[in-house]
Amino acid sequence: MTGAHREAKVNHMVHRQFAALGDPTRLAIVERLACGPTSAGDLAAPTTMSLPAVLKHVRVLEEAGLVTTVKRGRVRECRLRDDALVAVATWTAQQQALWSTRLDALGTLLEET
Repeated sequence: MTGAHREAKVNHMVHRQFAALGDPTRLAIVERLACGPTSAGDLAAPTTMSLPAVLKHVRVLEEAGLVTTVKRGRVRECRLRDDALVAVATWTAQQQALWSTRLDALGTLLEET
């Protein structure tokens, strides 16, 4: 895989993760799962949403690579992936370095004028 192809793949994943986390319900699910795995039913319990509605949100989080689920009998256990936010953290660090450099250059230019 070329560097450009790998970067495009990472950017696509980051886009999907930001889109998934942009929804308050999905963000709340991720925050809950950060405390440990739980069943889909337990995720739905404190809300007014139905279990199928919660499962749709969980599916979006799965597709974004943030959450995994395992069905055990009649219970679907949800868990935050250990590497869930690595792509977002990497992208954020790259953007911070890029903009820090650009803003330093702008500051230097403004001081010279």
